Amino acid sequence: MSNVPVNNGRRRFLTAATSVVGGVGVVGVAVPFIGSWNPSARAKAAGAPVEVNVSKIEPGQMIRAEWRGKPVYIIRRTDEIINALPKHDDLLRDPESNEAQQPAYATNPYRSIKPEYMVALGVCTHLGCAPTHHKGDFEEFVTGVKNGFFCPCHGSKFDMAGRVFQGVPAPLNLVVPDHSFPTEDTLLIGVAPGEA
Repeated sequence: MSNVPVNNGRRRFLTAATSVVGGVGVVGVAVPFIGSWNPSARAKAAGAPVEVNVSKIEPGQMIRAEWRGKPVYIIRRTDEIINALPKHDDLLRDPESNEAQQPAYATNPYRSIKPEYMVALGVCTHLGCAPTHHKGDFEEFVTGVKNGFFCPCHGSKFDMAGRVFQGVPAPLNLVVPDHSFPTEDTLLIGVAPGEA
C-alpha cells in the first residue's frame, strides 16, 4: 500500500472527461442507428404517398408530380373540358373505362374523384413514352376535340380523362393511381380515400 496522497480533483476530471467521450460515442452510434429506421430513398420511390398542393393550379393548367419513379399528370379541368368529355365517346377504345386501369372509385366518365381534377400516370400504355399535353390545339390530331394528349413516339392519343382513342397503338387508357383529397387543397397520390 502506498502512502501517496489521492488527487480527487484529477480523479473527478478524468471521470468527467471519460463520461463526455462515452456520451459522444453513444450519440455517434445512436444517430445513424435511429436514422436507419426511416424509409430509404428506394423505399420511398417504391410507393410512399406524394402530397401535392392543388390550390395554385389554374383552370386548364397541368402540373407534374413524381410517384414511384413515374410522372403523374395533374390537370385542373375547366367546365368546357368537363362538358366536352362525353361528346367524343364514339371515338374512344374504352369510353366507359371497363379495363381496370383505374381504382373502382374512379370508374366514372371523369376517371377521378373530383371531376375538376384529372390525375393519371404520364406514361403511354403502348411502350411507356410520355404523352404531351395539348391545350386548345389537339384538333390537329383528332377532329372536333380541342384538348388531349399525344404520344409523339408512336402516335397514341388520349382525351382529357386519359381515355385512349381508337386506331392508335396504345391498347389501354392511361393508368389512374390511387389518390384522395384529405383537404380541399391537398391531393395525396398513392392513398385511396379513407386510407389516410
